[in-house]
This record gives sequence, structure tokens and C-alpha cells, in this order.
Amino acid sequence: MLRASIEETGADYDLDGVIGKGDGGIPDGLLLIAFAEAVLGSDDDALSAARAALFEQMGPAALVDTAGVIATFNGIDRVADATGTPIDEERVEQTAPLRAELGIDRFPSATMA
Repeated sequence: MLRASIEETGADYDLDGVIGKGDGGIPDGLLLIAFAEAVLGSDDDALSAARAALFEQMGPAALVDTAGVIATFNGIDRVADATGTPIDEERVEQTAPLRAELGIDRFPSATMA
């Protein structure tokens, strides 16, 4: 869930889903995570199974929306990594606890120049 969606709906969230420890505290979270991982993976059978499960449980509109969100985030992430886009200076301190919790600082692209 995006921060704006959470603020709009008043829903709660759990970042453990981001690091493979649960459903993120959102409805059908495990299903969404399995689909996202399958889309970004290389196992065609896992992708077919995840796509079918999402379609069956959440319907065709949710499948299309979820695929669109995954594609958008994947593209944005690739552009940021390829260009070496750093975190805005004013967000470095503010995001430190979140980055530590998710293990983001372990990645080579986390180097702040």
C-alpha cells in the first residue's frame, strides 16, 4: 500500500511483508506478494499459478491493477538505480530507521554520494 492510500483509508500496515515475513497487514497480502515475486522472478509456472490465484480470488480488475502497479514500481526502481538517484538530503535522516528495518542500506545502490 502506498502511504497516500493508507492515509486515505485509515488502514494499518506491517512492513514485515516487504521482507518476506507475512502479508503486510493488508487483505490478500500473501497473494499479492506471491504475484509480485513471480512477476519479477524467472519461473513461468510460478507466474501462471500466481496469476490464476489472484484472478480467482480478487478478480480480473485487481489482476490488471496489480500488474500495472508492479510494472510501474519496477520501472521507477530501474531508472533510479541506473541513474544513481540518491535520497534527497532532507530525507536521509528521516528514512534511516525504515531503511535499517528493511535492510535497504545493504544494497550497493544505497551508497549516498
